[in-house]
Amino acid sequence: MKLPRRQFLQLAAGAAALPVMWRTASAQAYPAKPVTIVVPFAAGGSTDVSARIVGEHMGRTLRQQFIIENVPGAGGTTGSTRAMRANADGYTILMGHMGTHAVAVSLYPNLAYKPDIDFEPIGIVVEVPLVLVARKDFPANDLKAFMSYVKANASKRCAMRAVDKALQEDV
Repeated sequence: MKLPRRQFLQLAAGAAALPVMWRTASAQAYPAKPVTIVVPFAAGGSTDVSARIVGEHMGRTLRQQFIIENVPGAGGTTGSTRAMRANADGYTILMGHMGTHAVAVSLYPNLAYKPDIDFEPIGIVVEVPLVLVARKDFPANDLKAFMSYVKANASKRCAMRAVDKALQEDV
């Protein structure tokens, strides 16, 4: 089979350019520098321990250092704000949870960050079951009765204060 000269030159030029294009299209390996995991609570707590376990494993797997930075204060919002203000380059990760991303929104009216906008979830690290407990003579015996109790005491400024007050009546 004989190729016309023009077609041969086009194929040769394409073959010569292929290795150059491959190098320009390949991305830099991640992570190329140490990664900081911001833990918005003091060292020694469950969030800190989880971050250290995950950071150690990721460091071994990705062959890069993962630094745990504890930034406690204001129920986790200080550390979350610090992580939100960091460069969005993937080298600062927040170990947030329900408290920093759901509860804080209702407790702090002037929260410096918006969890649904300022953060991109990576995945679930740990799941912790929550248990609601009260004294034996508390008016509610199950979750349905508790919800009814909270609704009945909705006239109070905060439902949790109503529950707290009810719990402390005998103390």
